[in-house]
Amino acid sequence: MECSWKTLLLLVCTSLGVQYTAIRSLHDSFSGPCQDSAHCQGRRGKEQRWKSLCDDSHVPAETSSNTATARKHILLFAQTRSGSSFTGQLFNQHPGIFYVFEPLYHVQQAFTNSSSRLQRALDGRALLGAYRDLLLNLYNCDFSFLESYIRPEPQDHMTGTFFRRSSSHALCTPPVCQEGGEEILAGQPDESWCPKKCQALNLTLASQACQGRSHVVIKTVRIPEVGDLRTLSEDPRLDLRIVHLVRDPRAILASRMTAFAGKFRAWKIWNATGRQPRYVDLTQITSTCRDIEYSVETSLQNPTWLRGRYLLVRYEDLALNPEEKVKEIYRFLGLDLHQKVLTWIAHNTNGTVPSSSDWNYKYSTTRDSKATAQSWRVHLNFDIVKTVQSLCNRTLALLGYKLVQSVDELRNITKSLLEPKTY
Repeated sequence: MECSWKTLLLLVCTSLGVQYTAIRSLHDSFSGPCQDSAHCQGRRGKEQRWKSLCDDSHVPAETSSNTATARKHILLFAQTRSGSSFTGQLFNQHPGIFYVFEPLYHVQQAFTNSSSRLQRALDGRALLGAYRDLLLNLYNCDFSFLESYIRPEPQDHMTGTFFRRSSSHALCTPPVCQEGGEEILAGQPDESWCPKKCQALNLTLASQACQGRSHVVIKTVRIPEVGDLRTLSEDPRLDLRIVHLVRDPRAILASRMTAFAGKFRAWKIWNATGRQPRYVDLTQITSTCRDIEYSVETSLQNPTWLRGRYLLVRYEDLALNPEEKVKEIYRFLGLDLHQKVLTWIAHNTNGTVPSSSDWNYKYSTTRDSKATAQSWRVHLNFDIVKTVQSLCNRTLALLGYKLVQSVDELRNITKSLLEPKTY
């Protein structure tokens, strides 16, 4: 007797013109008959959980409480290498905020690692639907939905493969981890410290810890455009606020070339030799500029679903004046700025000693923020800069980034390339 789903891998649920899409666990989708009754019952429970997501009348129990009603659901929305890990710490340091670092990674991996048969059946819209479903569940402190994507699949709600767990204080301190504490968090020596100290992550405890905090913040670089968030913004179960972090595309490219050397090998050759390889992939930056441009233009139209819910933040402004900018962000969100956030800014934005650790370069949030914002001007080849300026001219103009016309102008970091901008 088979009790796994053998029909669709996707649930497309349409109600009142609002569509939620979910991908089922790949393991459950392709597995054979149940081997025992207990396992079969577990699968039936998962099926019921997935089906309930399509019912717009289904409201998670947490949303009925007064605490949840006042809760802010905040999305730190950015592109890769735009300073989002650094910015995320401005929320992670707040003891009243439950901060989750890139949970959509698990969804992306489930899609990427799926069979070719499944890949042909899925498209970008389905992936975005799965992203939105997971965000909705996490904002309501339901981690059970996430279990369908984590590999290997959690056993008894326990996993040792939660992506970048160390980047979330809430997942490395009591009640989730009894071994964690403020003195441990202060060091954060590398990415592996939390799993080593705390062992496997109990997702049930994570859900309880989430419910015990006042607000939820999720960071992601995996949603292309702000328009993809409209469904969540209009969902009455959420009070969604979007902090859109942007960065100079020239700086984004320079950072990606260093952090992801293999993927950006052609760019690195071009930067070192001054000669553009024929096989350089220009879409590695043009797609980023296009997504930023579409999102900013959408926000400038001030649609009803985004009104009062969207704040554009330039990373450079944050890096140059972190305390002033974080106060602006917290005012927009209607949250009290905790002293721990200001203390973290004071201790972590004036770093002067570069780390030789690859992990620390890629992911460390301790830095001389002013120097970091300008470092691309020292390291990037002028020919590459001109190319990016040509490809991303509209994006640079929208965000108030000045063009450079010579090598001397590029290297003169005393001359700001930021135009004053108010959004």
